[in-house]
Amino acid sequence: MRRVVVTGLGAITPLGLGIQRTWTRLIAGESGIASVADREPRQRWRELTCTVAGVVPQGPGGKADGLWKADDWLSAAEQRRMSTFTQYAIAASDMALKDAGWEASRLEDQEATGVCLGSGIGNLEEMYETSLSHSNDGYKKVSPLFVPKLLINMAAGHIAMRHGFQGPNHAATTACTTGAHSIGDAARFIALGDADVMVAGGAESCIHPLTFAGFGRARSLATAYNDRPEAACRPFDADRNGFVIAEGAAVCVLEELEHAKARGAKIYAEISGYGCSGDAYHMTAPREDGHGAYLAMRKALKSAGIKPSQVDYVNAHATSTQVGDTAEAAAIKRIMMGDEGVSSESKVTVSSTKGAIGHLLGAAGAIEALFCILAIHEGIVPATLNLERPNVDVDFNFVPLASQQKEVKVAMSNSFGFGGTNSTLVFSKFE
Repeated sequence: MRRVVVTGLGAITPLGLGIQRTWTRLIAGESGIASVADREPRQRWRELTCTVAGVVPQGPGGKADGLWKADDWLSAAEQRRMSTFTQYAIAASDMALKDAGWEASRLEDQEATGVCLGSGIGNLEEMYETSLSHSNDGYKKVSPLFVPKLLINMAAGHIAMRHGFQGPNHAATTACTTGAHSIGDAARFIALGDADVMVAGGAESCIHPLTFAGFGRARSLATAYNDRPEAACRPFDADRNGFVIAEGAAVCVLEELEHAKARGAKIYAEISGYGCSGDAYHMTAPREDGHGAYLAMRKALKSAGIKPSQVDYVNAHATSTQVGDTAEAAAIKRIMMGDEGVSSESKVTVSSTKGAIGHLLGAAGAIEALFCILAIHEGIVPATLNLERPNVDVDFNFVPLASQQKEVKVAMSNSFGFGGTNSTLVFSKFE
């Protein structure tokens, strides 16, 4: 099959606008998690058990200050037609395409370029507000844009229309595995010859009290740190007690290797492996032994032709829940310490970047994939923030509190979602 490389990156995250700003702040150990208790309507926000979130910073300075301002990217008419997660996806895609230097100006290039981008929840606010309007005032209060703004695949659709891309147009929606599945599926489109270039990633924006109420009632969210937002997400730490909802978008441009070389494109890394599995176990909880995660990692490494001992860094899904983090640590230990694994636990380098940005749900797998790509490209591993007392029964190098310089030739990114869906991506230094 054809080889696939990464030639462009773009992101909007709680750490700011753009992948370089996000990466710089991440490596510096800064947090993008803040309080949402003072949002309107205050009665609905303040009754919640969790009032912290990873929120994309906004401001009138916009791009110049690394802040989100929709007017910088979209006309007023476009903004009316697009939900926020789609707007984020548009902007992140524009960044990634500019970074890749890919315009697809010829018809043959447009036909060979596709989009694979999804969301986990998407536009919850539109559904909520329209439901209230319909209930109170009836049929005529439902906007004709209601359905188009609601559909998960419309982010991919709008990106394709904006740039004239006529290749595969695809949208995964697999809960918190969405971003990883989108990138993996896009890579396979290229590998199998369905496209030469793919815009791939995930987007999410559901900072809404109903979201927090739903996850809160399921006892999934961090509730002990409402007065200290930056301490709320604590992957692998003994005091972790739930995840932190976040929003944003992350997009990469994937390209067939010879196509990228022919146009002299910058190559960040190669996507060398992709594996998927299902827990077949529980609606929201992973198997305690992490077997589904293990299967995804095993399949990804097999497809890459890479031994566990060759993996230099694992970006864990680790959301800061007691059961989830423990199960994933067990799965990583099983894959990394097997017959072809490393000689000691302390040589296994694992971190979770959710401590800094929270859990971007459908965009989580995409932004964490980008962090793996940059770890390879920049030779540095991002920290696991708030990790003061690990309690997951393994002695890995969890990169606690501060980033570490490290040559990374192979990085693995894990993503798992409700319904027991699992995915692992493997990235390699292009040589």
